[in-house]
Amino acid sequence: MLYHLFQLLKDYDFPGHGLMNYLTFRAISAFVISMLFALFGGRKLIDFLQKKQIGETIRDLGLEGQMQKKGTPTMGGIIIIAAIMVSVLLICNLTNIYVILLIFTTLWCGALGFADDYIKVFRHNKEGLSEKKKLAGQVALGFIIGLTVWVSPDIVVRENVMTENIHVTAERSELNVNSEKLVQSSSWHKEDVVKSTKTTIPFVKNHEFDYKWLSPFKGKWGWYCKWAIYVLMIILVITACSNGTNLTDGMDGLAAGTSASVGVVIGILAWLGGNILNAGYLNIMYMPGTGEIAIFMSAFVGALMGFLWYNSFPAQVFMGDTGSLTIGGIIGVSAILIRKELLLPLLCGIFFVESASVLIQRGYFKYTKKKYGEGKRVFKMSPLHHHYQKEGIPALIKHPVKAIPEAKIVSRFWLVGIILAVSTLAILKLR
Repeated sequence: MLYHLFQLLKDYDFPGHGLMNYLTFRAISAFVISMLFALFGGRKLIDFLQKKQIGETIRDLGLEGQMQKKGTPTMGGIIIIAAIMVSVLLICNLTNIYVILLIFTTLWCGALGFADDYIKVFRHNKEGLSEKKKLAGQVALGFIIGLTVWVSPDIVVRENVMTENIHVTAERSELNVNSEKLVQSSSWHKEDVVKSTKTTIPFVKNHEFDYKWLSPFKGKWGWYCKWAIYVLMIILVITACSNGTNLTDGMDGLAAGTSASVGVVIGILAWLGGNILNAGYLNIMYMPGTGEIAIFMSAFVGALMGFLWYNSFPAQVFMGDTGSLTIGGIIGVSAILIRKELLLPLLCGIFFVESASVLIQRGYFKYTKKKYGEGKRVFKMSPLHHHYQKEGIPALIKHPVKAIPEAKIVSRFWLVGIILAVSTLAILKLR
């Protein structure tokens, strides 16, 4: 709203109206607003949840300090969602297709998670929303996003932009690097951008992968087939990210802290891909308008930082599925929109390993039970973060012998997440 208000005031020479044309200023503003809202609004919500006795129901799994968390307010994801929405509505360009899709994702996943938490807390059903209904909601979101990416004329790319083709001053220091102005300049035309199923993939010469290479058909049928494959991939990515974040949310501050580093990288990649000069310098796809995603992700990271004030060990509030499903949905959709979904196994390595640990544990247990009549474990407990809390349980992986304190496990997972985030940025120049 402030962005659009300042756009209206530009004809009146209103002091400071030009600041809203700079992505960096708006990104910083979005971060500060969402963080402050989460800090001050979060305290009021926690007090309200405590007053209404909306607390977490804990199953005794034999983990150290676990039962002490019983009664801790849950559904704290409302803090994250509210902080993001307030900041985005104030600072972002609300006519931008990418912002619209991310707002839709936030509300959709937030509603899905809220329904799950509501059933657990108010209906006293520990199972919450059934897995089939939750999966159906995630698949439906993926289909809507995929269909929009397919048909929207505003979601386009310009591949491998070279800086020498930009008709501006030769000296880099004299160039106007505000991507919003460069997008409107004469250095590119509508016919230069295309609807494409290409995405970014590391370690190859052009840094690109086209989903049409997976199509068994050519011509008209090939065109439909490649988009169908792309939409299916989008559904898979969104579902995997949403569930991966949900599984990671098992320790104080683990999901929020890990997601913050992921959000920073996605924001940087969105800013680079939405700036014609940086895209040309790095020889990556130029995507007009994705600079707004950088602002959205700034609000996302700010909300997580504010939430961590209360969610870090020992937690005063849990995000619940309201927060974890929303966080995963935002990460998955934003990565798709900037064509970086194939980088997620590295960038979201923590989520990937957490999900894999559950699948491996279940699969191996069922296999050994069928073959030997008794189920065996690969990990002492899954998801993986609980493996480090357990001791005295027979499993293929015995390390560590003694349980590690929760705060140390979370800190180490954060460090690994930061290393993966830096590595993801580093591979931009690896061919």
